[in-house]
Amino acid sequence: MNTKGMLNMKLVGLSGSLSGYKTGKVVNDIIVYVRKNYPNIETEMIDLKEYTIDFVTGAPLQSYNSDTLTVVKKLLFADLIVIGTPIYQASITGALKNLLDHLPVDAFKNKVTGIVTLAGSEKHFLVAEHHLKPILTFLKATVPVGNIFVHNDLFNEEEQIVDPEYHIRIQKLFEEMLALHKSLSHS
Repeated sequence: MNTKGMLNMKLVGLSGSLSGYKTGKVVNDIIVYVRKNYPNIETEMIDLKEYTIDFVTGAPLQSYNSDTLTVVKKLLFADLIVIGTPIYQASITGALKNLLDHLPVDAFKNKVTGIVTLAGSEKHFLVAEHHLKPILTFLKATVPVGNIFVHNDLFNEEEQIVDPEYHIRIQKLFEEMLALHKSLSHS
């Protein structure tokens, strides 16, 4: 593992769900993978359940509560971001969309933003591609080709994911994120 050039990099994992544990678990599994394999990369987990994000009203960012400002600043100062969301009604959560609406249009410029989605139906597999990815690219994010989709049936009674390919998919997503970040740094 080549960690040269990874000093001062920060990965922020964002769980965009206000209920349940599954989204936070998957995003946190990516954080754990990075901490284990890339100890020079600073990591932080943001779980929207732990914050009260104001509803966007069109006011300047400084007009919103401290939780809103804190989360927005953490995203703005990250180099790499993994955003996780369950799929509700064939879309991302309203809480996640509301948070993204607080960001300036170029918030994710020169940032690589990975996507994690969870759903109870395989019919929602393409929501990341058709809903979340356009929002992230509008915010100028560089989005990996790969993403992680987890069907709710992959969780066992002990709240663990029982998919032999799961950890390989985490590794592939993060390796692609690193390669993209490296290419952005050299352009």
